Amino acid sequence: MRADLTERVLRGLYSAALYLLVPVTLYHLAWRGFRQRAYFQRWHERYASYPPATPAAPLWLHAVSVGEVNAAAPLVDRLRALRPDLPLVITTITPTGSERVRALWGDAVIHVYLPYDLPGAVGRFLERFRPALALIVETELWPNLLFGCRERGIPTYILNARLSARSLRGYRVLGPLIRRALGSVHRVAAQSEDDARRFLALGARPEALQVTGNLKFDMAEVDAAGFAADFRAALGAPRPVWIAASTHEHEEAAVLEAHRRLCATHPEALLLWAPRHPERFRAAVQGAREAGFAVACRSVDGWPASGTQVFVIDTLGELSRFYACAAIAFVGGSLQPIGGHNLLEPAATGTAILSGPHLHNFADIARRLREARAMRIVADAGALGLALRELFDDAVARQALADHAARLLAEGRGALARTLALIVPALPAA
Repeated sequence: MRADLTERVLRGLYSAALYLLVPVTLYHLAWRGFRQRAYFQRWHERYASYPPATPAAPLWLHAVSVGEVNAAAPLVDRLRALRPDLPLVITTITPTGSERVRALWGDAVIHVYLPYDLPGAVGRFLERFRPALALIVETELWPNLLFGCRERGIPTYILNARLSARSLRGYRVLGPLIRRALGSVHRVAAQSEDDARRFLALGARPEALQVTGNLKFDMAEVDAAGFAADFRAALGAPRPVWIAASTHEHEEAAVLEAHRRLCATHPEALLLWAPRHPERFRAAVQGAREAGFAVACRSVDGWPASGTQVFVIDTLGELSRFYACAAIAFVGGSLQPIGGHNLLEPAATGTAILSGPHLHNFADIARRLREARAMRIVADAGALGLALRELFDDAVARQALADHAARLLAEGRGALARTLALIVPALPAA
């Protein structure tokens, strides 16, 4: 009885704070909208207001943004193949995640934005779609959402679950509430033993924890041979090509400086540049031009020309194929303390990998890549420029990095099968 009272008080205080912050959510959407126009659209979904014709969906999967959608893609494809009779709703938080869902599955799945963690909005969402199963990808621990699933008897699975030491400290601000919410989760399928230990420390039940591995190792093979051939034909002659992928705002100067240093010894070098967020596309083009480079971009020019020095990839959904066009990939979010991004995508295309030192979001993958001698860590723009020069001058070392990463990727597969073994028995009857 006392435990129930404590939970009600904690939930009440948490929910009251969220309701007080509702005006801030409107400001946030507007602020993001000025940077990325898609944030001005579909506000009603953020508060769980849906058209009357929106159907129920017995299966619900939540993937916050592009990276999580890509990680979940093989799982979604297998579930759709195994149970084509089950309507599937996929929720994201970001517009780029939404666009990726549409690019992968079109109208074959239902997509809406996950509402804010307000009790009323969560209730409307769950009543509208009435899921029989909730699949949450990686780390989205919203107390009212988890409690809402518990109260409606919806088994909740956290799949490909990861929890960095930094995230653990952040969630502990709401420690007693998170502990109760996480204790209601049916299963936590952790990426690694370290992730499992952190979820246990946060409040997951020991019997609910299982280490299944990282779904990113089971990504579909990239069929980019034709794409890469078209790219090479547009270039005309072979050139040293590298890609800076998923970079953040404060890494942009470092990318341009590294390319400038590379061009000092390899004047024919080409940089393919894919900023992480669409609102940075224009800034990347402008910054490269101000730095004195000849710039082209995917949306306007299609392909780089023979004289292009920087080619900005200002489209979505093409990063994997552009990885296949480059000999070396620098994966961003790692020169500043963002925590890194998916290091396995370039591994899947045979591209040598460089990264900054801040990799806490992918600690297990980064550790395994380093131990396998499958990536190099660079500290800053100078080190990045030097590593690029060394690897372009040493084709054997460059190929060794790519081969070691490809071998590690092949050895790491199996998380998809283990995850399906958890989920399939819980699916609604046909």
